[in-house]
Amino acid sequence: LDVALNDAWVWENVPALVWEYTIGGYQVMKKWLSYREFGVLGRALTLDEAREVSRMARRLAELVLLGPQLDASYARVQGDVWAWGAGG
Repeated sequence: LDVALNDAWVWENVPALVWEYTIGGYQVMKKWLSYREFGVLGRALTLDEAREVSRMARRLAELVLLGPQLDASYARVQGDVWAWGAGG
């Protein structure tokens, strides 16, 4: 996907699974960018903020790629937990 904040800032070839990645019911990249629109900030996006979008996309891509391994690891250990408050 090509993700455009405005005419000046466009991130090209963002994988759809990265763009659609959610935490707490919110699309991470979309939410982050929504708080950085000119109308909200009253200023243009800085170069550091634009670079952060690229770094964020890479981190989310890693989470997407690790997802199956993380799910499998969770499935292996979910029944082997400490019973808090059950004593000793």
